[in-house]
Amino acid sequence: MAMSELSEHVRMSDPNLPGPPAGTPPGGGDGIGVDIDTQTRIKTKKPSLYRVLLLNDDYTPMEFVVYILERYFNRSREQATRIMLHVHQKGVGLCGVYTYEVAETKVAQVLDLAKRHEHPLQCVMEKED
Repeated sequence: MAMSELSEHVRMSDPNLPGPPAGTPPGGGDGIGVDIDTQTRIKTKKPSLYRVLLLNDDYTPMEFVVYILERYFNRSREQATRIMLHVHQKGVGLCGVYTYEVAETKVAQVLDLAKRHEHPLQCVMEKED
């Protein structure tokens, strides 16, 4: 039972207690019944996205680039080969678009594996417009 209902119940059960003033609507108040929406609406901002790019060099084997694309970017053999050829012909190729943290991790993974295999492959990220 709410507090106002409880006090109304006590007043009604004890005839010696004064009741609400004449003309007061049930539940008290002035009877106008204005509801105010006090909920705060939170607008979430979509995270910025970043392109992960591979840069061409003359020393990293093409098969290694295909392996990188399959392993870290979940590309099929056909997709990876297409991207690798694009990198080879145009000098740069898009691996994928990710949130900042994911893009940063993928760049680090690619650079780490390339370094361990002594390949000069470069991988960078840039913010999407």
